[in-house]
Amino acid sequence: MMKEEEGQRFSTRAIRGQTERTQYREHATPLFLTSSFTFDTAEQMANTFAGEEEGIIYSRYSNPTVDELIAKVCVMEGCAAGFATATGMAAVFSSLAALLRAGDHIIATRAVFGSTHQILTEILPRWGITTTYVDPENTSQWDAAIKPTTKLMMLETPSNPGLKLVDLKAAGEFCTHHGLIYVVDNCFATPYLQRPAEYGADLVIHSATKWMDGQGRVLGGLIVGKEKYLEPITFFCRHTGPAMSPFNAWVLTKSLETLKVRMDAHCANALELASWLSEQDWINKVHYPGLKSHPQYELAQRQMKAGGGIVTFELKGGVLAAGELIDGVKICSRSSNLGDTRTILTHPATTTHSKLTETERLAVGISPGLIRMSVGLEDTQDLKNDLTQAVLPHG
Repeated sequence: MMKEEEGQRFSTRAIRGQTERTQYREHATPLFLTSSFTFDTAEQMANTFAGEEEGIIYSRYSNPTVDELIAKVCVMEGCAAGFATATGMAAVFSSLAALLRAGDHIIATRAVFGSTHQILTEILPRWGITTTYVDPENTSQWDAAIKPTTKLMMLETPSNPGLKLVDLKAAGEFCTHHGLIYVVDNCFATPYLQRPAEYGADLVIHSATKWMDGQGRVLGGLIVGKEKYLEPITFFCRHTGPAMSPFNAWVLTKSLETLKVRMDAHCANALELASWLSEQDWINKVHYPGLKSHPQYELAQRQMKAGGGIVTFELKGGVLAAGELIDGVKICSRSSNLGDTRTILTHPATTTHSKLTETERLAVGISPGLIRMSVGLEDTQDLKNDLTQAVLPHG
């Protein structure tokens, strides 16, 4: 893995973090679009398979382009090892499946992504792995949820889509006290805005599909963390096959070179739009960690560089008003994705979190009129005009 050069800052490491060059001395990261690799002799092949000689065997196991991406994210997150998966959800599932056994118990903060919820409540219980949800802010619930079989704590911060925060320092101390594996989904913040490993996280997970790519082009997931946990995860992934393709890794490693400048712009746009939305009479409430009105604003100031690129807001008029707004926009995209240069509107209650019951949705702050806005890089005045013209005929 790459070592962080003393004195180099985030954007420099992201751009100049190439692990090594080939004999052709290329300037940009090369793409190794190959499924397998050759050997000079039978002995060399045998020794490589036996682990007695270093070498790359097969792209499901490792690939130079994929390894480049992993190494870069490890440096960004301050972690020792990693594995790249085909999607973000493959990263979530592989981490849990590799580290847990039948009878183990998970503590998870209640506000998690819809597919993560399905893994925790519908898929893992097939193998006797259970989950207890806790309030991300009520630490007394965390202690009450501990069982003799509890092995791992999983959380998202900020959460999708409610933008609730979890105190990373408090969670780290809790996991250390109870001897739990500490897992953080850092997708919404990216390693530029927060680094959970600095607060004791054992594993940090990303859907690289989102802000890491930033342009809606490829799928990908990253798992980085401590070597003792990445060893079983790597074994599991190599033999079950959720590996990232070299092409996607090449796209992502180039994308990371602009992560800082993109996230600075996304965050600035999001803060401006969140402030503007707070003043509109067709809005009930705006959720954004960078607003002083956010109940966890002080926590956001402590553990994040900025508030991120997601703003959620609750419309007066509920689900009907939400549908009319989404149908009425002319610039904003209607999509379930996020983290794009293009602003995207999503109605979580009927899309990404539709598999939750109404009670479960309300418990994590997903009201019928909640809109998730992934703020892009367009001119903010154009976005304000687009939202205004979409709502005026109905309000």
